[in-house]
Amino acid sequence: MYRYLAVVDSTNQWMKTRLREVVLPEGFVVRAGYQEAGRGQGTNRWESERGRNLLFSVLLRPEHIPVASQFVLSQLISLAIVHTLHQLLPDDKDAFTVKWPNDIYWNDRKLGGILIENVLQGGCIKSCVIGVGLNINQTTFYSDAPNPVSLKQLSGHRHRIKNVMHGILHHLFEIYSCEADAIRAGYARLLYRREGFHPFYSDGKGRFEASIVRVDDDGRLVLKEKTGDESGFYFKEVRFLV
Repeated sequence: MYRYLAVVDSTNQWMKTRLREVVLPEGFVVRAGYQEAGRGQGTNRWESERGRNLLFSVLLRPEHIPVASQFVLSQLISLAIVHTLHQLLPDDKDAFTVKWPNDIYWNDRKLGGILIENVLQGGCIKSCVIGVGLNINQTTFYSDAPNPVSLKQLSGHRHRIKNVMHGILHHLFEIYSCEADAIRAGYARLLYRREGFHPFYSDGKGRFEASIVRVDDDGRLVLKEKTGDESGFYFKEVRFLV
């Protein structure tokens, strides 16, 4: 099932409100032309020019996934988006990566973001609302975001927004049936700065250089410094210096 809204506060919020009112089937999708209160992770806002970008949420009911492993849902949608981008811009295939935990990057520029909100019940994930914001046809960005980029800027031509969404959903449900270990391995291969030492920042350490060791099942990023010391970080505890 699919619903298009010209204007909404946010597609995730709309979906969550509807879930409190009616029973929606797995795979239900809502797409917006414009979000008045588009959100990123935490308190971040998502800038999107009216009618130019892909803004949608999809509902999953992944009761088969243990709560302790719910980060695999973030890995799942990240893979689906990047696989779609590979098809749209095959010559740039190696440039598309996932900056932990789930920002979509082209080289050192941000193309999209993901917001996942789960409802837990009895040790299971009762519902999962996955919100996606992907820069498609916008060419001028007005916020103070340091590094945005869009598909149109990369390809030189406009893209049909709905077609991009269908591609992502196709890959999403194709990968959804895969084993969790295969999803995690695919995600690891697509990590931004997955090789070599790169600068990071945390409140506890300040600026430091480290390499990515792994991402644990619960989403913790494990980094190794040149001294050999390893540290683990959850979301917002460390950031890449781009």
